[in-house]
Amino acid sequence: MNLFAARLTGKMLSTEAFEKAIQDMQARVKRWREIEKSPELAEYQELKKKVESSDFQERKNELANRKYKDTDEGKKMSAFEKLNSSLRMKGYQYALESETFQAFLKYRDSDAFQNKEDNSITASERRMYNMIFRSAFYKNYQKVLNSPELQQLTELQKEIQTEDFQKRNAFWADSKRWEHSEEYKIEQRYLELAKSEDIKFYFESREEKIDWAELFRPAFEDNMISNKNWKAGYGYANPAMKDGHSRTNEQQAYNNGKNTFFAEGRMDIETRHESKKAVAWDEKKGFTEHVFEYTSDVMNTKEAFSQEAGMFMAKVRSQGSGHHFFGLSTGKPGAPMVALYHYNGDVHQMGLIDGDRTRMGDLTGVLRSMYHVYTFRWTKNEIVWYVNNLEILRLRNSLPKEAMFLLAQSFLPGKEKGGEGKLKVQWARVYRAVD
Repeated sequence: MNLFAARLTGKMLSTEAFEKAIQDMQARVKRWREIEKSPELAEYQELKKKVESSDFQERKNELANRKYKDTDEGKKMSAFEKLNSSLRMKGYQYALESETFQAFLKYRDSDAFQNKEDNSITASERRMYNMIFRSAFYKNYQKVLNSPELQQLTELQKEIQTEDFQKRNAFWADSKRWEHSEEYKIEQRYLELAKSEDIKFYFESREEKIDWAELFRPAFEDNMISNKNWKAGYGYANPAMKDGHSRTNEQQAYNNGKNTFFAEGRMDIETRHESKKAVAWDEKKGFTEHVFEYTSDVMNTKEAFSQEAGMFMAKVRSQGSGHHFFGLSTGKPGAPMVALYHYNGDVHQMGLIDGDRTRMGDLTGVLRSMYHVYTFRWTKNEIVWYVNNLEILRLRNSLPKEAMFLLAQSFLPGKEKGGEGKLKVQWARVYRAVD
């Protein structure tokens, strides 16, 4: 992969722009997580479930669209008004309110009604009462008195005068009953929350790439201020192994962390031209003492953390002679290693170092004076390498299957021209894996 061409064509972001994208993403995820735990989101989701339910929608439709005349209250009021306004019922009501008619009823029920000679009323009153007795007005009264219509009207009047009916009737008679309902208040609160910038951001981000953003939840962060997370050596799993040894076919002795410097928020591993006697591994003789012309270091984070799967990122560059490596190791000799960054003295590489199955992607057009962010994403299905935002290599077979830790080293192969050099790690981050 030619990084120079990728930069020119705009396929690869500059390191500065990519770091800004990382920071923006971390800020987005932090905000997303805060919203995820917020009472506003919990309220919104509860209201959404309620408002979108069939029961709520049916109730809304009823309140907003049902005609008053079709309600039970409207029907009863209509029946009452129809009965109460009929001529028969008006005549009956008039009879109840007429003093003359009430006097007639009293006369009708007295002995004087049958006794023509009774002098308790005057002759003119008797004539008037007799006229009422023969009138259609009285006949209407008689018909209404024990009629089903009067019974229905009486029952309706009794019901509509209750406080409960009055409240219900006033509600259903209100042309703006939906706006005055509790359901309307619930829906308005739901709509208010739905317009919230936080709620919109939460769902837009989730639909976008929150599965990828989830990887930006730090599980380990080396602050790079001290070496408390970095120890000298290979971090061998077998305590019997001589950790931090060199090989006799190399030109440097590892210097037990003395060639590693933490300053300005950066870790530098220096390869220096200086003689040192140290234990080295010889393929034929085993461990033996050997005099080296250079010193350097190999550093690991085994005691601070190891992790299976996740996202591993480092902002790295190197300078000078030698090979420079930053990646992942299990601490077992011969086990696969992951190279986030490897300069082999000729080209930069990323990939999986695994004996005969080693698979590496070469990077050309790399300016060694420039920092790049090297990333390794490791899931149960695949592993992917990136430089800044540019994908370099993707593997789906023979994946690592055990926890690994960070390993950084600078070394000089024996067959190459010697010289001083540096591996510079501006920062390193590890993020937990998400299924």
